[in-house]
Amino acid sequence: MPITMAFSTACSKSMAEYLHRWLVLLAFVPFLAWAAEIEVSNPQLLAVEDGLAVSADFRFDLNPRLEEAVTKGVVLYFVAEFEINRSRWYWLDEKLASRSQTFSLSYHALTRQYRLSTGGLHQSFSTLSGALAVLSRLRNWVVVDRGDKSLRPGESVPAALRLRLDLNQLPRPFQISALGNKDWNLASDWKIWTATIPAPVPLSPPAAPASAVTPAVVETK
Repeated sequence: MPITMAFSTACSKSMAEYLHRWLVLLAFVPFLAWAAEIEVSNPQLLAVEDGLAVSADFRFDLNPRLEEAVTKGVVLYFVAEFEINRSRWYWLDEKLASRSQTFSLSYHALTRQYRLSTGGLHQSFSTLSGALAVLSRLRNWVVVDRGDKSLRPGESVPAALRLRLDLNQLPRPFQISALGNKDWNLASDWKIWTATIPAPVPLSPPAAPASAVTPAVVETK
């Protein structure tokens, strides 16, 4: 009887250790699956004539699965998101600014060109690396319109920026295959930094219309 009890106790301990290891692994798997694949660096909030603009660099590469999808005609949509919040001790943080911008990356087999588009702007590249190099450099993206009174020059506020591959804009079959597949998980964590609101840039004086220009008087003798 004692031997049976000792054996049973040993089995129970082994099973408990086995279950503990699996629970630890399962808790760690989501972290691996959703680990950030895009690194955000050098974020800046700058004053431009239209208001406040963000510039930053993104460091990432497309894995073979995403490269294959693009070359076979699948359009990849990347979304840049920006926020400014003001902390409030008595309530939730106040959201002062929130913007998003979508970039589409596609390949055209007839011209053998990669195209990067945002809004009504398009740019073509002969190589995928050339298109990704431009996508990785975010420059002068206006996120706060001129005249917005919610932000005061000289004020320091927490700003946040991220870039992610938007799976919701993929064709339906690819959305299904992307579920739980780490090859399709391409996103950055929120990059948070303290931004000091710059003073507005003085507006350039409007050019005088041609009719308002006084012609030179040439004196003739």
